[in-house]
This record gives sequence, C-alpha cells and structure tokens, in this order.
Amino acid sequence: MKRAVQLLFAVVSLVALLPVIPAGAADSHVLVATLTGVINPITDNYIGNAIDRAVSGHATALIITMDTPGGLDTSMRDIIQRTIAAKVPVVVFVSPSGARAASAGMYITEAADVAVMAPGTNIGSAHPVSIGGGNPAPSASPSASGTSAATDIEDQKIENDAAAYARALATLHHRNADWAEKAVRQSINATAEDAVKLGVVDLESRDLGTLLTSLDGRLVSKGGHAYTLQTANAAIDRYDLSGFDQLLQAVADPNLVYLLFLLAIIGIGFWVTHPGLILPGVVGVIAGLLAALSLFNLPVNIAGVILILLAILLFIVDLKAVTHGVLTTGGIIAMTLGGLFLVNTGFLSEAVNIPLLLLTVAVIAGIFSFILRKVIAARRQPYAAGEESMVGSIGTVREALNPDGFVFVEGALWQATSTEGPVAVGTQVRVIALHGLRLEVKPLGEQPQAQGPRLVAS
Repeated sequence: MKRAVQLLFAVVSLVALLPVIPAGAADSHVLVATLTGVINPITDNYIGNAIDRAVSGHATALIITMDTPGGLDTSMRDIIQRTIAAKVPVVVFVSPSGARAASAGMYITEAADVAVMAPGTNIGSAHPVSIGGGNPAPSASPSASGTSAATDIEDQKIENDAAAYARALATLHHRNADWAEKAVRQSINATAEDAVKLGVVDLESRDLGTLLTSLDGRLVSKGGHAYTLQTANAAIDRYDLSGFDQLLQAVADPNLVYLLFLLAIIGIGFWVTHPGLILPGVVGVIAGLLAALSLFNLPVNIAGVILILLAILLFIVDLKAVTHGVLTTGGIIAMTLGGLFLVNTGFLSEAVNIPLLLLTVAVIAGIFSFILRKVIAARRQPYAAGEESMVGSIGTVREALNPDGFVFVEGALWQATSTEGPVAVGTQVRVIALHGLRLEVKPLGEQPQAQGPRLVAS
C-alpha cells in the first residue's frame, strides 16, 4: 500500500511538471535593438540600456540589427565592453540588405558573440581617420621637420592600436584575425558571402525570421557560462530609441552642431546689439539650446569653440576699430580653424564637412566685409548731424543779403551774412560757417547785380 501511494505521488508530480517544460520554451523571447547612423554617446547609452533590459527580462538573446558608417572611438569601445561583459548572448546582425558595418561598426560586429550579415551588405573600412577626414601623408625623408615626424609617430600609434584591437576582438571569438587587421591597415571590405567564407562573420541570413531559425540550438560560451539559444519559436520584443533620444540623435551631427552654434552666436549677438528686435534673440536661444544638447553628446574641442567665438569678436571689433579689414581677415582664419577643430573626432568619425565649413565662412565673411565697407565709407563722409552738417550745404537767398538777410537752407529759413558783398534774392549760396544761429555764406558762381529793396506802391 505504501509503495502504491509513492508511485501514485510520483505519477501525479510528473504529470504536473510536464506542462512546465513546453511553457518555458514557449515563453522564450529575444530582444531586438536597432543601431543605425553614427555611433555616439546616444547610441552607446541606448545599447547599454538594451543589454540591461535583455538581462533583466531573461531574454534568450539580444539581437542588434546594425547599419552604421562608423562613429566615435570612445562610444564604440564602451559598447564593445558592455557587449563582451553582458550576461546574455549578443548577436549583431548587419541588415537589411544594403546596410554596412564600416569603421566602428566592424569592431562592434567582431565583438559580438554571433556575427551575422544579410545578403547585399558589407563590412570593413576600419582604418583610423584624422580630424579632417583623411590621413596625413608620411614624411618624405628622415630630414623632415620635428612636427611632421611627431605627427607620423602619432598616426602610427593610432593605427597600431586600432589594428591590435581589431585583431584581439576577432581572436576572442575565433574569427579571421588577419582579415580584421587588414581591414584596419588597408581599409579592405568584404561582402556578406565573402565574409562568411573568410571567417569574418559566422552566418549569412536573409531576415530576422530566418536568423532565429538558424540560431536555434546554437551554443554560446562567454564569461565562463554556456548558453543554448532557443530562438526557433521565440517571441520578438523590440526595443527602440525614445522620442527624445531620436531628437538627440538627429541633432548630434558635427555639421548641424556647427551651424546651430553659429546661428546661436549671431542671433543672440544681434539681439544684444539691437534690444528692440525680439526674433533674432528667440531664434538664437533656441539654436543655442539645440547646439548645447548636441555638444553634450559629442566630444567637443574647447579650442574650436574659443576660435569661433574669437572670430565673431574680431568681426565685431573690426566694425568699430580703424583696421581696414585686418581683423576681419584674422576672423576668417579663426573661424575656419574653429570649425575644423570644433568636434574632437578621435580617429573613427567625421568632423565638420569641409565644403560646408568653407561655404559658411565665406558667407559670414562676405556679410561682415560688406558691412565693413559701408562703415568705412560712412567714416569718410562729413557729419550728417549738428552744426557741422550745415557747412557745405546749398541754399537760396530769400531776403537780399546786404550783407545780412535770410536764406533758405535744409528746409528752414536762416539768418545769414554774405562774405562777398550784397547778394540778390534768388541767388544760390553755399554755407561756409555757422556762428550760433547765423550762417556765413558766399554766392555760387557769377552773381546778378544786387538790387535794392523793392518798394510796393500803396
């Protein structure tokens, strides 16, 4: 009897546990995050939150669909560190077709536990770039200047560091480390098909549904733990950027930051010098706030900010001082350099677009040069107000000057004294001096013979 009871209890327990196993499989889900555009602190924070959410939600895996031209070195390294340390398998899926994992995107792909590419995508071009978007040419000979030699050494250090980093990430995940290093040193690229053949990535998958099927049952080892992916029937939980983060992502562009920064300076400066005009101040403040949001999410070079402020100051001072454009020339140079160094790009992202920079500098310089010419021309003209403005004016005699009388000058009747004898009514005269409220005048050209006062018969 006792054995029968024990057997019955075991059967009931087994029946009770049977639904639990399928339920656990049915409840499995993957978290999908989308990383597009330039990699910066906004996307860094976004991926960090996605990893935390995947871990806290016990997701089977975090899948990051990626399409990026590159980004900031600091943000890239932070994403990679979080990816490697995540207590959940991380899959990077370069998709959709036409997407790319260039520059910083290649490093992040190599850091993934599973690297996947969609057909029609490419990966590579991870050579470090300078602030201006290109790489300085090496010195022609050992006799090059000390500055040039120091630049070459710095470039070599950056390139070697980047190459070693790419090689280490590929080696960590048992991928083609030689190709990863060439992607840095030679900027080579690979299509999805070639990347799989070369061992650069693990899989090629058409879309997310196909990817989930391909990943099912795959074993991922990381951090001393083994994870078996259960993705065949996993639910998809999407995690997107918030509306505010999307706004920050839209304005966190070096070109837009540069334009907003200039607009803020010009608008606020115009409002300060013309307090009655409200619109420039409002536009300047709004542009300033947007620029501040952008600058907080970009590595700003304080030297660039100072140079741009100095340029605006030189433009304004040149309108007040008599330098005949010397300060304006200095302002043009300062603004150009300030735009180049505004964003401290490190070595994996783009700076302010050179054509845009030159265009804005030319427009602003042209505006200030036009104003400067008007100011210089105004300085050379006689005073247009006060007593001095009357000297040189032309008037007409209304009451014969003998030698005193009245003349009509500048819309008013003035007492006047002739310096050259009597002057008849209707004669044009020029003002040569002003004594209190009495003008001293002399006739223009040949004058008709002076006539005495007319008498009107009664």
